[in-house]
This record gives sequence, structure tokens and C-alpha cells, in this order.
Amino acid sequence: MRGDIIARRKGAKRRNKRDWTNLADEQAKANLESFPDQDWSEYETDDEMFDGNHQKSIDKRLDKLVSISNSKKKINTTISFVDIAGLVKGASKGEGLGNKFLSHIREVDAIIHMIRCFESNDIQNVNADIDPVRDLEIIETEMKLADLESIQKRLDKKNKKNSSENEINILKTALDCINNDKNIEKTLHQNYSKKELHQTGLLSTKPKLFVCNVDEKSISEGNNYTKAFISKFSEKNTILISADIENQINQLEIEEKVNYMKMINLKETGLNTLIKKGYELLELETFFTSGLEESRAWTVPANCTAPKAAGIIHTDFEKGFIRAETISYEEFVKNNGWLNSKNNGKMRLEGKDYIVKDGDVLNFRFNT
Repeated sequence: MRGDIIARRKGAKRRNKRDWTNLADEQAKANLESFPDQDWSEYETDDEMFDGNHQKSIDKRLDKLVSISNSKKKINTTISFVDIAGLVKGASKGEGLGNKFLSHIREVDAIIHMIRCFESNDIQNVNADIDPVRDLEIIETEMKLADLESIQKRLDKKNKKNSSENEINILKTALDCINNDKNIEKTLHQNYSKKELHQTGLLSTKPKLFVCNVDEKSISEGNNYTKAFISKFSEKNTILISADIENQINQLEIEEKVNYMKMINLKETGLNTLIKKGYELLELETFFTSGLEESRAWTVPANCTAPKAAGIIHTDFEKGFIRAETISYEEFVKNNGWLNSKNNGKMRLEGKDYIVKDGDVLNFRFNT
């Protein structure tokens, strides 16, 4: 049973990085580049998929922009998925390393639950049998108990003065849900925004992704464990990954990796699948800047306005925002860059209310 955490470090806005901070072991980092929804079969050469032990981005868009703009540098968005110690029953009361990590993960953006869905005599299990449904219920219960303790402390009269009226209302609603066994996540998300809920630091309200860790033979269709899990918790945010397969892939040379994946009919690694689901879960999109000096991918929340997108690059861009020169990726490629796109009427000037779309190529005009 594992409780794996995705956490975002608060950093300078000018940095093009989603830095998911390791709360337990800095050596667990895996830096990966951004991607679009492209099929594995679009690769022309085997070495495009892998670079040493690091999996390359399958986002061909940025490579195309570099070629068109003759850019000196290519800069991808990067994310690191990091591992913490698994939570056990009683974690909220200090069992295992529970308290230490439960207190550390309140600022994270989302939580990944890595659930064991395979049998093996070689890999020790906390419990006597394999039961992914029970394992997740234990983790969810421990998080609720941790939230309960936090809520009670914050609603204490002497601590209330440190909270806004809106936050107090959220905490009271959450307390009612926990005490009366209501669906806390559904109830709170129906009544409050994601930003408001994130500010409370409540674990029970965070977006969650369930990763069923299966053996090699179950990677395509799953098994009885995954079927029982999906039946209980739904398929929407559940993916199947084989840690054993991932381990084998990482130990192979480039050509061997590609051949092995073809042999087992695996179109992309589990890590890429995890990244995609992570972007969907957090509702993230990518826009680009492209010129002679560099072509770069930037990550923004879905429904992000042009000034906010500019602020991701630098706060001065947002403060002095005037217009965004905007070309869709498809038109940028079709017209071979900025100049032809502009001459052919494919470049648009968008204002403060413009919602940036995934794949937009942007150049910001701003006052200093």
C-alpha cells in the first residue's frame, strides 16, 4: 500500500517549471518534458523516444518550432514525480512515518495513490493478503482523520481569528461531512472553488489519481484486483501501470527499449501515461514562445487569460500587458513562422480577456 504525492514548490514566476517537490527522498525525482496527445506510432526513429535513462518528450510540436524559427535553444516544461513513504493504518496518530508526511503534503496540488494489484512472494506486503480496495480505504480514512484533527484545532475559539469567514465556513462544512460520513470531496467542490479549497490545505479535497500497479501479464486488460478497484472507485482517474515493466525499460539500451515495448504491445511507458493524466487532473495546458534565441514551452492552468500567461514568463509582462500576438500552432507550422503567418493574416492581436488555448504560439506586447 502506498500513498504517493505530487507537490508543487512555490517558485519564481519566470521559471518555466512545474517542480513537484520530493517530500521524503530527493533521489526519487524523475524529470520529464511536456507532451501533447500524440500517438507513439508517429515517431520516425527509435532514438526519438529515449535519451539515456530519461524518457524524452513525445511533444513533437516544440521540435518543429525550433526547426522553423532556427532557435538556438529548446526549453521544455519539466515535472518531477516524487515518492513518499506509504501511509499505514494509524498514520494520523503517528504510526509509521504518518504524521511527518501528512503535515508536509497539505500544500501539494494533487495526490497519486499507488495501489498494489499483483501477487508476489518476493515483495513484502504490509497486510497478509492483497486487497487494493481496503488499502485505499485505509489511506483515505487516515487523511480524513488528519483533516478532522486540523479542522478542530482551527475552529477553536483562540485560532478562529487567524481564519477568514469563508475559510471557517469551508471548515465547518468539511467537519459536518466527516462527522456524518458524507462525501466531503463532492460536497465541498459543489460549493467552493478549487482555489478556495486549496488554501485550506485539507487533504480530503485534493485531486487524486489512482495508479494500479500490476504485473506484466495484466498491463493490457487488468486483473481481478483492478476490476474490483475500478468497480468501487470508478475508472475515471484510474490507470494501470506495471512498475516491473518500467524498471525493465529503464535498464535497457535505446533500441532494446523500443523493441521490448513493441513486443509487449506497449505504445507508451507508464510514466508518460502518468504525466498525461497528471496534466488532465490538474487541468494544465501548454503554450509556446518561439524565436531565434529559443523556442520554449510554458505550462498554464486551463482557461488562463493572456495577461496571466504572460505573468508565467515574468511578472512585469502581466503588469504591463498590452496585447498578445497570437498564432495557433497549426497555422504557425503551415505558414512557416511568424513573418509569413503575419503576412497571410493568420496572426491575431488578443487582449486582456483572451483565453489562451493549448498550442498557442504567443508574443507579448507590454509596457515597462
